[in-house]
Amino acid sequence: MSQDWRERKKARTRERIQREALRLFGEQGYDETTVTRIAAAAGVSHTTFFRYFPTKEDVVLADEYDPLIEAAMRSRPDSEDLVERVRNAMAEGLAAVYAADRDALLARVRLLLSAPALRSRLWEQMQSTQALLERSLAGTDDPAAVPMRVRVVASACLAVLTTAITTWGDEGGTADLPELVDEAFAQLRAELS
Repeated sequence: MSQDWRERKKARTRERIQREALRLFGEQGYDETTVTRIAAAAGVSHTTFFRYFPTKEDVVLADEYDPLIEAAMRSRPDSEDLVERVRNAMAEGLAAVYAADRDALLARVRLLLSAPALRSRLWEQMQSTQALLERSLAGTDDPAAVPMRVRVVASACLAVLTTAITTWGDEGGTADLPELVDEAFAQLRAELS
């Protein structure tokens, strides 16, 4: 067996667990759904669930978005100002995620907005995303070398993104999320002009 086959099998198992968890959360509610039920629905053992997700919260919070965002950020030209760099990178990354995982993304956003246990963990995840934005914009992996202006822009851009995603989730995903995010960045740009 090749290493690639094993990695693909692991990825499929992880996706199946997450898909079944989101389905069960939607049907039964987050608090009412147990890890045992999720594991059974995904056709894996309780122990296998925990090999892929350390906690029940992680099955909702875990995603592959940050590496996608980081790659998009680092590929943007230095000629773009900081806000435009984030705006364009988000547009690029979000278009791919939205096209492939719109329904799962909406389910996750709605869970994050409704379950208190998830909201507290979301703050940790947002701190990590902000640090990623800061490093990418500053072109350094050293957090101490990130200038204050870059930290402020990263924080403002994360707030723009969070506001757009929260609005989208609150409205039941009726709007086109990439368009909503772009509109939110346009509002920030207008205020800065």
